[in-house]
Amino acid sequence: MRGIRIWAELLGLKQAVVEDVDLDEEAGVLVVSARVPKRAKDRCGRCRRRCRRFDEGRGQRRWRALDLGSIRAFVQAPAPRVRCREHGVVVAAVPWARHDAGHTYAFEEQVAWLAVHTSRSAVAQLMRVAWRTVGVIVQRVAAAGMAGVDRFAGLRRIGVDEISYKRGHKYLTVVVDHDTKRLVWAGPGRDKETLAGFFDQLGDERSA
Repeated sequence: MRGIRIWAELLGLKQAVVEDVDLDEEAGVLVVSARVPKRAKDRCGRCRRRCRRFDEGRGQRRWRALDLGSIRAFVQAPAPRVRCREHGVVVAAVPWARHDAGHTYAFEEQVAWLAVHTSRSAVAQLMRVAWRTVGVIVQRVAAAGMAGVDRFAGLRRIGVDEISYKRGHKYLTVVVDHDTKRLVWAGPGRDKETLAGFFDQLGDERSA
């Protein structure tokens, strides 16, 4: 039993019940069979409310987990569907991954951290995922991190600048908070209309 718990810790699995670990030598991958704890079962994948079971979905599903050295690892578990009053029939939530994601929380957090510190192509090569997958993961992690956060709260002094990308052919207007040293807004373009989009979101009261 202690060995099973160690596997969960190594792979960064949160609230997962690990039942078996198998090395697929032919494919060169480690497959960890897991299940959702009873207290977390039959919850909507979007809002996490407890719902009534709809069906068994498409059966077993796999999520990419953190590599173990040179070996790719996957979490395998049933993926039933539930009927949510708000979101309809959806795949039930699992505590180790975001809804509609094919990777565990730990895997996505590592990809996002690496993307901040190195190039996307380097991250793709290191983590053995597609170049576009890195971008999708970064968007998902950033959206989760900003959920419920008011970036405009307490703004007093701002700085506005522009940056170019796509070999200098496209521009972004960026707004930073001078007090917190954080980026609070960015929009495509570099004209008056672009900046007006920021003040529209900020609102008349805060702009004053």
